[in-house]
Amino acid sequence: MLERLDRIQIAAAQLDEGSAPFVNLLGAEPIGDDVVNCLGARRRTLHAGRSAIEILAPDSDSPEGAVAHFIGRWGPGLFGAGFNTHNFSGLKNHFDEQGTAYTEEAGQLFLTAEETGAHGMPVVITPSGSEELGRKGLIRSIYEITNIVEDQTGVAAQYAQLFKLDAAQFHHIESEMFGYEGTLTLFRPSDRLDRIEVVTVTDEAKTMGRFASKRGESLYMFFVESDQMDEIRDRLREHAPRDWSDSPNREGGDVLFVHPKAASGVLFGVSRTSVGWLWSGAPERVVKAGD
Repeated sequence: MLERLDRIQIAAAQLDEGSAPFVNLLGAEPIGDDVVNCLGARRRTLHAGRSAIEILAPDSDSPEGAVAHFIGRWGPGLFGAGFNTHNFSGLKNHFDEQGTAYTEEAGQLFLTAEETGAHGMPVVITPSGSEELGRKGLIRSIYEITNIVEDQTGVAAQYAQLFKLDAAQFHHIESEMFGYEGTLTLFRPSDRLDRIEVVTVTDEAKTMGRFASKRGESLYMFFVESDQMDEIRDRLREHAPRDWSDSPNREGGDVLFVHPKAASGVLFGVSRTSVGWLWSGAPERVVKAGD
């Protein structure tokens, strides 16, 4: 029932501080501030590509809220995943039939990490087309969020049931270099990369393994794709010259990583448009640079 990974949520001490890296590095544009009572948060929504980045800061009226608790325990970082659906009422009914609790607020559904299976992934569901975002800034979209879990096969199956996804379309992935194996829960691989990357650490000495040893089951990073890799690199050289790197196993400048120090405590990757298909089961879909 999920159409796209249409947003991510980032917890930050202050809205301006949390927003600035994505404005400066990706050309994201603020489109509005509001309050999310169920999270105890003030929210600033940034428009990036055709996706949204929600910056969440603790609301002074909710010192015990979910966002304040997250920041108090972990500091700023990747708080939640957001998906959209054309069948909003159908997904609500599906949750009700499963006994999955949620909070409906401001036209969205909010599920805590416990409500999505206790694997460290809070979720917000938005009706498709509710914001009608055109493309803004230097990216096309957010297409992947990585969820570290103890049993990637089992959790991928749980998410298939929870969100009514077709597990036959999922793709197995593993990386000796980064020390994990996992499942890409591709929502609609006929024409899009959007998915949850559900992973289990295989090498605790790698960066992901060290993160998992501190956080346990949790959200780790997200990925965007862009037609403007050179301009993003120029902005990184200006704003965060020591806090990004090209991928060690991708040639031709097709993939880079922005380190948490430069991005409100969040690790994220940028891949040239279509290059994500290289590790998503359809390498023939990769368009050569310049074509």
